[in-house]
Amino acid sequence: MTDTTQQVSRELTMKDFFREENGEVIPVDESVLIDFKDGDIVEGEVVRIDRDEVLVDIGYKSEGLVPSNELTIRKGADPHDVVELGQRLEALVMQKEDADGRLILSAKRAAFERAWNRIEEAYNDQRTVEGPVIEVVKGGLILDIGLRGFLPASLVDIRRVRNLDSFLGQKLECKVIELNRSRNNVVLSRRAVLEEERKEERERILTSLEEGMIVRGTVSNLVDFGAFVDLEGIDGLIHISELSWQHVDHPSEVVEVGEEVEVKVLEVDRDRERISLGLKQTRKDPWQEIVERVNVGEQIQGRVTKLVSFGAFVEVAEGVEGLIHISELADHHVETPDEIVRSGDEVDARIIDVDARRRRLSLSLRPKREDREERPRREERPRREPEQRGTSERRSSEGSGLRTGAFDALADLDLEER
Repeated sequence: MTDTTQQVSRELTMKDFFREENGEVIPVDESVLIDFKDGDIVEGEVVRIDRDEVLVDIGYKSEGLVPSNELTIRKGADPHDVVELGQRLEALVMQKEDADGRLILSAKRAAFERAWNRIEEAYNDQRTVEGPVIEVVKGGLILDIGLRGFLPASLVDIRRVRNLDSFLGQKLECKVIELNRSRNNVVLSRRAVLEEERKEERERILTSLEEGMIVRGTVSNLVDFGAFVDLEGIDGLIHISELSWQHVDHPSEVVEVGEEVEVKVLEVDRDRERISLGLKQTRKDPWQEIVERVNVGEQIQGRVTKLVSFGAFVEVAEGVEGLIHISELADHHVETPDEIVRSGDEVDARIIDVDARRRRLSLSLRPKREDREERPRREERPRREPEQRGTSERRSSEGSGLRTGAFDALADLDLEER
């Protein structure tokens, strides 16, 4: 009795259903043949692995053939790296019999069908999906989530990632943000997962920050209008005008990505989760030093930095410029500033006004009134030739047809001796 039970309960094998005859595998009983059609998903055992194909025994009269390009969504993958002998494999029937009578299967399409239902459920339930990065493409990453999921570069992290290659092979958790079955298109976002994880941390930081506080952070990104600073969970912005007391053309002139900085909290908008920061406020104001050090009427040395139509700007200290108005360049009338000074000249100017509120320093090259009686006559003073003089600077001398410069030349002649 025991032997009969053991015989009945023994595990059936393929030999119970198939036999080999004249080199072909035929069923013992035709009624045991599985019935399927194109598009069905079947399961079988991997019985052979070649470079270009894999053979799978699904209980049919012949083994199913899975071409290497239908084995996985990974391009150029070696079948030996994907499956192994004896492994159970699901595959979709692409063609019941080709021209050679072979059964053509696709493992990746079966995985796609299974994965699509799972991903669709995750999308509807706002759950995450996970998969390794298998490819770096233009504009982002490709993840294996049972099908090819696209992760745009801008959604890989909270801040922009410059080197996407570093993610190759990593398993990433993402949210499905776009799904299109007709185009087999799945768009993912890792940034959404990270932002959700950091939401509580952001709320804690926003609650603790107050205007006027000095905090430390790390420069996370540079843009044309300023620099973003990571305050251990949330980014604050230093506007380009708040980076330095000097004029800045680009934030990279002052800070660089990865640099640790000490900044002042200028404003906290908790509703919009925006933090305005200032870097220059944590450093000594060079203008304030000048205001405390100089007085009106004193002489100050500086370097001419720029010429404009209305005068010349002179740097008297790092980050502090004063203006010599064109009317203060000389006692006589000056057409253009380059008649007197040029960019790069070192000058000794007199302070004629200090406007602390408007941060303006007015300078003059004209001598003091009490010194004017002792100044040399105009024709004895050296006159600087401008770099370029146009025809608009030539003036007639009351109908004589001679240039003004001609009279200056005559003044140098000793007519009595001649």
